[in-house]
Amino acid sequence: MSNVISRDALWAMAHAERAVLADDLGQLDDGQWRQQSLCGHWVVEEVVAHLTATASTGRLRWLSSVLGARFDFDKHNNRQLAEHRGATPAETLERFRAIVTSTTAASGHTAAWLGEVVVHAQDIRRPLGLPRTPSIEAATSVARFYASRDFTVPSRGAIEGLRLEATDGLFAVGTGPLVSGTTIALTMAMAGRSAYCDDLAGPGVPTLRSRVTTRAGSGNM
Repeated sequence: MSNVISRDALWAMAHAERAVLADDLGQLDDGQWRQQSLCGHWVVEEVVAHLTATASTGRLRWLSSVLGARFDFDKHNNRQLAEHRGATPAETLERFRAIVTSTTAASGHTAAWLGEVVVHAQDIRRPLGLPRTPSIEAATSVARFYASRDFTVPSRGAIEGLRLEATDGLFAVGTGPLVSGTTIALTMAMAGRSAYCDDLAGPGVPTLRSRVTTRAGSGNM
């Protein structure tokens, strides 16, 4: 797989991942919608509302919201959740289904917005025990983006001085003590989800775990 993925291809992957997540969500009962996710203090329904908000907010609207919140991103996120969460889980899901094919985003970093659905889908699925994972192509694109820069999460800093190698795909980056595992486990660890460090192996895992654990609870991505 080439390291250069077109914006259209990234959006196609994002749309596909949203669609399969919507299918998973359609099977949940009310108790599962209230389940704690891996994303900070948010429950499943709040994560879904966040995904809807992200796919509904362009650059100018995002800037207006952030400025209105005086750069308090918790306040900004809470306002967006209130706007895009439905009165019931069924309505929240209906709103999410409506943005499955959206290409609206706060910036042109399309891999980051693919990362939103890849990461948040697993924030939902893992606590619920749902078996599905994103495609290798989608996870690899996000992993490469996260390894290249600190954007919505300090992912590049988390892996500094480490060698990451996927056991199920082509993703490999860095030099230093090895951390190996599935592409999605490496991606989720870079996104700050310490639970996924349990799925990794190699002498670099303790270092990565300590960095991820230190960042835990610092906010919602």
